[in-house]
Amino acid sequence: GYIQACRGLMISAVCLGFFGAIFGLVGMKCTKVGGSDQTKAKIACLAGLIFILSGLCSMTSCSLYANRITSEFFDPSFVAQKYELGAALFIGWAGASLCIIGGSIFCFSIAENSNSPRRAYAYNGATSVMSSRTKVHNSVPEKTPPKHFDKNAYV
Repeated sequence: GYIQACRGLMISAVCLGFFGAIFGLVGMKCTKVGGSDQTKAKIACLAGLIFILSGLCSMTSCSLYANRITSEFFDPSFVAQKYELGAALFIGWAGASLCIIGGSIFCFSIAENSNSPRRAYAYNGATSVMSSRTKVHNSVPEKTPPKHFDKNAYV
């Protein structure tokens, strides 16, 4: 029964991680889908909560299985084949920890969005080296005409 419980928790962790990744992609600032920045921040926070749930399901599954293995290993009356903690459990714990850390980072991204508004940058058009020098020379009156073709114009 405990193996089926571990399987169920791991399957739910994988499904939650998939939906968390989808919500995380929609909630990122760099995507066009999702609406305004406030809506994206809420979606990113939801993705963080889903990732935390996924990590907790995976951590619970790995810990439940490890508890059963260690209790059977140290039980002197247990006569069947005894198992040890393997690399898969340690990888599961590490992955669950990363999911929880990543989910908390997603959740804290909503606090960063609310405190500082996004700045919009105006596009002034492309300027070449010569046009920026010409603007500087025109703003300050000089006695000599500007040199258009010096050694820096070719670099």
